[in-house]
Amino acid sequence: MMIREMFQDNINRPINGVIKVDQDAADVIDQEVREYVITKELKKHFITFFNYYGDAFQKPTADMGVWISGFFGSGKSHFLKTLSYLLENRAVGDTNTVELFREKFADDPGTFMLIDRATRGKTEAILFNIDIEGSINKDKTAVLRVFAKMFYDHLGFYGENLKVAMLEKYIEQSGKTEEFRRVFEQKKGKSWIDQRKAFAFNGKFIIPTLMEVMDMSEEDARSWFNDKTSVEFSIAQLVDDIKEYVNGKPKDFRLLFMIDEVGQYVGTDTDMLLNLQSLTEKIGSECEGKVWVVCTGQEAIDEIIKVRSDEFSRIQARFKTRLSLSSSSVDEVIQKRILKKKVDAAKKLEALYAENDSVLRNLFSFSDSRLDIKGFGGAVEFATDFPFVPYQFIIMQKVFAEIRKHGNSGKHLSGGERSMLSGFQECAQKVQESDEYTLVPFFRFYDTVHTFLDGSIRRVIERCQKAADSAAGIQQYDVDVLKLLYLIRYVDDIPANLDNLIILMADDIRTDKITLRVAVRESLDRLHSQNYIGRTGDTYNFLTDEEQDIQREIKNTPVDTSSIVERIAQMIFGDIYTTKKYRFSNKYDFDFDKMVDGVASGALTGGMRLKFLTVATDAIDKSELRLMGESAGQAIMVLGETAYYESLESAMKIRKYVKQRNVAQLPKSVQDIIRDQQDEATAYEQSAMEELRKAIDASDVYVDGERLTFKGGDTKAKIDSALEYLVSHVYSSLDLIEENVDSDEAIFAILNGQVQQTLGAPKNSGAAAKIEEHLEMQFRKNLPTSMADIQSRYQAIPYGWKEIDIAAVMARLILDQKVTVKYAGSTIQPNNPRLPDMLRKKSEIGKTIVSTRQIVTAAKMKAVKELLRNYFDVMDIPADEDGLIAFIIDRFTKQREHYADLEKRYEGHKYPDHELVQNAITMIDDVLSQQKDNIALIDRVLKREADLLDSKEDMASVEGFFKNQITVFDAAVKLERDLANELDYLSKETEANTALNQIRLITVVNAGDSKYVYRRIPELNDLMRAVHEGHDRLLATKRAELLEIVRQCMEAIHTAAGSSMDAKRVVSTADIFYDQRKLRIAELQSLALLDGLVPPMLTHKDDACSKLESMHRPVEPKPPVTPTPGPAPKKIIKAFNRQIVFPAKQLESEADIDAYVEKVRAQLKSLMQNCDGIKLN
Repeated sequence: MMIREMFQDNINRPINGVIKVDQDAADVIDQEVREYVITKELKKHFITFFNYYGDAFQKPTADMGVWISGFFGSGKSHFLKTLSYLLENRAVGDTNTVELFREKFADDPGTFMLIDRATRGKTEAILFNIDIEGSINKDKTAVLRVFAKMFYDHLGFYGENLKVAMLEKYIEQSGKTEEFRRVFEQKKGKSWIDQRKAFAFNGKFIIPTLMEVMDMSEEDARSWFNDKTSVEFSIAQLVDDIKEYVNGKPKDFRLLFMIDEVGQYVGTDTDMLLNLQSLTEKIGSECEGKVWVVCTGQEAIDEIIKVRSDEFSRIQARFKTRLSLSSSSVDEVIQKRILKKKVDAAKKLEALYAENDSVLRNLFSFSDSRLDIKGFGGAVEFATDFPFVPYQFIIMQKVFAEIRKHGNSGKHLSGGERSMLSGFQECAQKVQESDEYTLVPFFRFYDTVHTFLDGSIRRVIERCQKAADSAAGIQQYDVDVLKLLYLIRYVDDIPANLDNLIILMADDIRTDKITLRVAVRESLDRLHSQNYIGRTGDTYNFLTDEEQDIQREIKNTPVDTSSIVERIAQMIFGDIYTTKKYRFSNKYDFDFDKMVDGVASGALTGGMRLKFLTVATDAIDKSELRLMGESAGQAIMVLGETAYYESLESAMKIRKYVKQRNVAQLPKSVQDIIRDQQDEATAYEQSAMEELRKAIDASDVYVDGERLTFKGGDTKAKIDSALEYLVSHVYSSLDLIEENVDSDEAIFAILNGQVQQTLGAPKNSGAAAKIEEHLEMQFRKNLPTSMADIQSRYQAIPYGWKEIDIAAVMARLILDQKVTVKYAGSTIQPNNPRLPDMLRKKSEIGKTIVSTRQIVTAAKMKAVKELLRNYFDVMDIPADEDGLIAFIIDRFTKQREHYADLEKRYEGHKYPDHELVQNAITMIDDVLSQQKDNIALIDRVLKREADLLDSKEDMASVEGFFKNQITVFDAAVKLERDLANELDYLSKETEANTALNQIRLITVVNAGDSKYVYRRIPELNDLMRAVHEGHDRLLATKRAELLEIVRQCMEAIHTAAGSSMDAKRVVSTADIFYDQRKLRIAELQSLALLDGLVPPMLTHKDDACSKLESMHRPVEPKPPVTPTPGPAPKKIIKAFNRQIVFPAKQLESEADIDAYVEKVRAQLKSLMQNCDGIKLN
């Protein structure tokens, strides 16, 4: 049976595949309505719309917007147009649209009732494509102007020019439209409807018509016509006109603005979105559901405004009814309108499927696809879709969308399902003469879209076709493959690899897939060799002329082999196998050198090596015999033969080519190609990565002289296995470490003997023996060995020990006193808290010297222990060398600290035997100066034996002084210092004066005194008592003298005051002053300070008496003023301290008085010389 005989409807009948809202021819409308397919999805949308629309008849609403969204292939334009037919209930032939839909909803009468009820009232639909009707110059009022244009057009006015439309509206409101048109036609000879579009050129006819019909003056008519300013028009004005129009209609009248492609027209333009929002909001609030706005867009309203949803929240509220159409029903539409089979044909096809079920399942199995694409799901689907395959419905939607998106002329191609109708119908027509085994290969769809493509695309196909026609290295089959590659060029969901291309080229159920593979591969090779297509890994891509030129230049761009190998190394060690150190037995981390074809990746450590050999290495260098010999101490992996090298070379050629071009200065089309090439380079790199993994998985492995085979596991596991084998052979002494440690605390535990030994040989004894043997050899060679040398040697091949384990083994040797550790020249004891750092810390191990232990003789051990017992008065002396050394250092260090504390007490004091303490410290410092070396330290202790014992004996008196005598010594020194200013007074107390001299003899220590007599210090208590008693007697006498002076002063003041009331204040002040002096006399313990109180008391007495005398002296009358020849000369009065003139002296006889007075008289006469008078203060 031929394919054309299978279809229920004639496959060659004309079908309008592209729905345009402005097509209103009767035959077009007839086909659009009668053949409209109500899919399950569309039925839901009809229910949603008519429910909401019908409710508005009962309850007015401001939410009168409907937004129909859908991507290419969703049929939103056809849905919009069909809604307009239904709502207007337009006549289609002899039947109304609603009646025609009764049959379509025969299985759902409830929905049809909704439609029937909603369409009973009078409805007018203004249906238009805003992209066609709207202005090219889109400004902030563009939406308003196109609404106004279409509304006034609907009313019969000329909406294209609002000035003309407003004139026509004015004439219509005046009831003179017919008259105006008649008069204009009489004057012009042509109808107004035909001439109004040329309004500006008909002034000489319009002006007199206005004067005649509208009774306008010539000046007014001419002024109106010549006004060039644009018509001021607002949303409010348009909505008022719309409201006025609908209010003039019956109550159930509805006016609908049904606008296609609003989303595409408005886009994300803020001004136009605001204009649309304001307009719909105004229509909704003013017209209360009598006027509806139904829009379509590729995106949902939420998506359009999501960037600034806060500004456009009101437009969301108005478009409350939102219908989203998907492309899921495309196959259903095509199946019902084009592919519907006759009953007998369907049965025959179902039987054919049953016979070839397994063949068909095997034929249509895509690889690496991201879409849910497949072959036939069963016999019914096979019969329904034949001669097409289900995957073609899905892929063709993507093809239409991508061709439109990628800037070819295809942007003018409607992406709706109705254009897909044309494609599937045309492809079916091309195979209509074939039998039931024939399938439509995917390349057939090229003819559906080729007329919409850019010339650059068509030229490539046409040139290829000419080459095939002239047999110039190209065959017709190659042209078909090239067409296929173009169709899926932008469909990322199906990689254009060989397996998928075979499926897409299948044209018969009986196709032999192996034969087809050969044919497609040969075709791809021919196309690639002649630069029609490019290749990225195992995928192929169509090339335009410009792309072919650039591809040719890229192929000729040289890339060094060394650069490719270096990049392979980066991919292996930077992406595939990122392990920096190989972990063995889950506890050892081994460095390894990383190499590819002799190129090192990272720094070389000199340890074991992991090496990869690529296809760039000569075959002779990859012979098995040679590799087995060269693999000693390394793992060599010879990469399998995959396309990693070619893919990476292609990527690097593209990167280098792009880097050499000044891309920013190239034409945009070339920039786009180069950008695509960069994406292709990325794809090449990804392909190279995958192929490199496969190459490692398929590699031959040679390790330490053997060829190995590893089964199972991923890429990393294979490399790990090779390194594991390498470690176990290279680090042959690794098992000498039988027990690991994991912290410095564990090393401390070993050094302190806290690790319990097991029966038999201790753990790690083999490792300890190795290190001990090495140190012994170094000692015999007289070579110094640092801990850095030990760490380096035993971390390297063939040991591989961890640095902390090496430190632990050394700790065991130190504890066993088999090794000496020196740091900065000093011997380090096992209890040194820094010892673990010295054994393992990188900053310290280079300064740490280790050597075989040199033993101290038993005789010296015995002698030094005896000395220590005598010196420190202890019996328990450690018997082992390390313990003894630690004891010596500890005890002498503490002894020195003690002597240093004593020595500090001499600061600011002159205590006896300071030099003895200093000498003792110096001697201990001399002993401790040898603590860097155990033997030297013991030798120095024995050498200073006599000095140590003498010092101990000498220091006994010093220790006793500071323990028992220093308090009384300090008290005596303080007493002598306090009485330094009282010596003249004490000279009159013989016993106290003698005692003070004795104190001075005992407490004064002179430098160089040979021996201080400590036994005299107890005498100081009695001597201090005698001094205190004598001093107290002198204080009592002195206080009595001062109290007598106080009494005499107060008596003189009271006598001078007499009984005068004015003198009371002076007397009161004097009484307070002398009462305070009495208290001071009782407090002071110094004789000198007591004497110092006398002058102020006498001065206060004299001042008080002078004031009192002046109070009692009568006031002398002022002498008469007589003119004088000039100012009297100023007298020179000199002031002297009265204590200077009248010195303190004890007078015991009249002769003493006479002598004292005569002496004062002579002094006063002397002071009067060279002055007019003296003043005694």
